[in-house]
This record gives sequence, structure tokens and C-alpha cells, in this order.
Amino acid sequence: MKIIAGPCQHETLTESLLIANICKKVCDKHGIEYYFKASFDKANRSSMQGKRGVGLNATLDDFATIKNTLGCKTLTDVHTVEQISHITTFYNAVVDVLQIPAFLCRQTDLVQAACDTDKIVNIKKGQFLAPWDVKGILSKCTDAKEVWITERGTSFGYNSLVVDYTGLIYMLDNYDSDIVFDVTHSVQKPGGLGDSSGGNRDYVPGLARAGSALGITSFFIEVHPMPDDSPSDGPNMLRLDNFEQVVDDLVKYQYEQ
Repeated sequence: MKIIAGPCQHETLTESLLIANICKKVCDKHGIEYYFKASFDKANRSSMQGKRGVGLNATLDDFATIKNTLGCKTLTDVHTVEQISHITTFYNAVVDVLQIPAFLCRQTDLVQAACDTDKIVNIKKGQFLAPWDVKGILSKCTDAKEVWITERGTSFGYNSLVVDYTGLIYMLDNYDSDIVFDVTHSVQKPGGLGDSSGGNRDYVPGLARAGSALGITSFFIEVHPMPDDSPSDGPNMLRLDNFEQVVDDLVKYQYEQ
């Protein structure tokens, strides 16, 4: 089993180190491979008022400290070919996984640039794509070291997402790539609060248990000590205090399937 967990945005070294430390301890207890996740720039905010992050260099400098302190692997998202080049030139040893955001999953130059690195590439499946459309994305990834496809819900009317578990089964059965289930963005309501996204974190544990029972072994979970005070994705982020119970359930349902 693999878990990608961390805050939506990297805010401070103290906070991210706290989150990574707790998540890693929980994962280590179960022998789960852990990847710390945080974004240096949230480039697709709902409005100009949304906070975007502390920037690439400041974030990855702190990533280096987190990685050296805890020995965990790291993941961050990229939005341009130039960002990929900067990371591989100056922070190649710091980042293990490059993530392609859902809205950019069909951007050929970006996907191929990520796949041309020595990094694992995690591609968020766009909310607008069918499970079988992933085949087109994977056709651009022939040179990749390793590719993951992450399910994060499908658009279902205005400001709403739905998780199609038959789609998850289809992807598990038809693709060699690891299928990751993002159980926090799947409860998001994009733009649901007008100038920001809404969501309901109460649904996260149930979605996670169902995914584990289905046979999913890789999960993406955004967590925060005080999600309602976070600069982005607060309504759908899991409270850090609840992370251990969710992971315990993931393991339990994995073994009971």
C-alpha cells in the first residue's frame, strides 16, 4: 500500500514538518510507503483573491529539510515545462514525484517533459475525462520511469463531483499504471463557495474504505492540523487528528476484501 499525504499548500516548514512526521509514523506502523505532498503554487485558484503559495524555491528548500529529517519521499505538482526544468536542475534530489494537475492532464508538452525526467509522474485524471480516455494520456508517457493515474472525482453538474467506482474498476482492470484514489479532492465542490471551492470532509472516510475494499492500494489524502484555517481546499481536507483512523480503516478493509 502507498499513501500520498500532506497539506494542499506548503505554508511553513514547521507546519509541513509536523504533518509529514505524523503521517509517516502512521504509515510506518502499517508498513505503508509514504510520500509527503505539498504544492509550491496553486495556479488554478477560483479567484484572484486566492492565496497561491510561498513559491518554488522556498518550498523546495523546506522539502529538502523535511526529506533529510524524516527520510520520506516527496511529491509536488508542476504547471509548466520551465518549472520541471528548474526542479531537475536545482532540486533533483529533493523531489521524487512530479504531479500533473487534473486541468493539465492533456497538455502534451507538460506531460512529456515530466516523463523525460528520472522522476515518477503522477497524473491527475481530469474531472472531465472518462476512464477510457486515460489511454490517450498514457500514449504520451512511453518514456516515463513510472506513471501513476489519480482519480479525483468526475464533474456531475455545477460545482459537484461524483466518484464512479465502476470507472475505478475499469482502470484497475485495463491499465498497467498504478491507480491512485484521491479521496479528499473527490469530496470537493469546485468553485462551490463562489470565490473558492467548497466540499465536505465528512465523506472522506467512507470513500476511502470503499476504495480499499474495491482493491485500491494507493491513496492521496490532503491533511491539515486546522483545515478551516488553511489557505486552500480547507473544506475537503482531512483533519490531521483523523488521519490515523482513516489509515487504520484502509488497512482493515484491504485485508477483508
